[in-house]
Amino acid sequence: MNGPRDRGRSGEDAADRALDDALALANGPRGRAGRGARTPANDPLAVALGHEPVCAPDPAPPPASAVSWPEARRIARRAGRRLDVRALPLGEDVLGMALARPLAALTDLPSFDSSAMDGWAVAGPGPWRLKGQVLAGQRRPSEPLLGGHAARIATGAVLPPGTTAVLRSEHGGVRQRTDGEWLHVLAPHSPPGPGQEIRRRGQECRSGDELLPAGALVTPAVLGLAAAAGYDELAVVMRPRVEILVLGDELLDQGPPRGGRVRDALGPMLPSWLRGLGADVTGVRRLPDDADMLHAALGASTADLVVTTGGTAGGPVDHVHPVLARLGAALLVDGVAVRPGHPMLLGRLPAGGLLAGLPGNPLAAVSGVLTLVAPVLRTLAGRPLPAPYAAPLTSDVPGHPVDTRLVPVVFDDESAARPLHFTGPAMLRGLAAADGMAVIPPGGGRAGEETAVLDTGVLAPAWGSGT
Repeated sequence: MNGPRDRGRSGEDAADRALDDALALANGPRGRAGRGARTPANDPLAVALGHEPVCAPDPAPPPASAVSWPEARRIARRAGRRLDVRALPLGEDVLGMALARPLAALTDLPSFDSSAMDGWAVAGPGPWRLKGQVLAGQRRPSEPLLGGHAARIATGAVLPPGTTAVLRSEHGGVRQRTDGEWLHVLAPHSPPGPGQEIRRRGQECRSGDELLPAGALVTPAVLGLAAAAGYDELAVVMRPRVEILVLGDELLDQGPPRGGRVRDALGPMLPSWLRGLGADVTGVRRLPDDADMLHAALGASTADLVVTTGGTAGGPVDHVHPVLARLGAALLVDGVAVRPGHPMLLGRLPAGGLLAGLPGNPLAAVSGVLTLVAPVLRTLAGRPLPAPYAAPLTSDVPGHPVDTRLVPVVFDDESAARPLHFTGPAMLRGLAAADGMAVIPPGGGRAGEETAVLDTGVLAPAWGSGT
């Protein structure tokens, strides 16, 4: 039920519409203050985002009604435990997974002294008499170079013993004399100094050095580094298996809204978003507003996390709470003091999996993803916390008296956050143009004041997200 209403939340919708109107009036000139990253875990910004360290997972934090937004994120982080670790072959299948152990160098890199350029390996000052050539990958050892001798060499080839430098191809010329071929330096270039154009063994790392810490995401560059370091497989944390249940009789699969029904926006949006957060989305199902069907779906699920959309409020066909009670699920979060998205919840199913119940309105559901789903997935997938960052606002942003607000913003000049319009719980227009979501504390934010900003990760590749 991701339409223009979230059943049972008409009061929240009206309040958010009023705030959005006020925001439209408040949008003013852009600021020019710098955008800064904060990394210490005990930084006030990290605390405000719920990023401070959690000593140990809490399998059953006490349920609370409308907990604060930072506390909801902390509870979500504690709710899960890191999933199983497996050693998987290098390849695209491990992209986006987190390293379960530090990536240590298996050998020195480079593992031998080599040429950094095509040219000539030379010994001593020139001119040099040419003696053969050395190619990359050549299996037989090269003969040592004596003083005054040189050998043509390819980039990456092992240096012959006795080499003092490499002369680039474009810096040298060969002359034929009666006693053989001789290499000379061409003007205006100078003779190479000792060690010039040589890649020394261990220049990048020594055997046993930690190349990457546990928790680092496997990107294409990490695959290349692991291969260069001699790895055939990586120990990674398995992706959380996530099932999405889109609830609502009023949803249409295709075409424009009509006949009092609305187009399903969350079914197309959530799967790729959750994959970007490291999830393995095993299925997306549409269910009508039927308590028995929802009960059967949740009771049969074997996913690590079930995400539902809609039905989390107290309307006549909002079945999530009654079904969870019928199943004997434990509620960890039952409402969050955030706008939009107040009626979100997090629970533990009897089989051990988690359930994140998101509101049905699209932007409210996104608020639920950033508040509950992203922290849960980060813990399950073994991903580290992102470094929190803040930016000054270009204009005043109205606040709710007691709730946190999440407001789409754009960085026009990469330094200050400009709040966008269309921030109602059923609206996606502002989010679609946004660079992030500003965290506006109760009471609002003033122009020039720094506020925390969440990376929405909407266009992030599968191996990264900063939420």
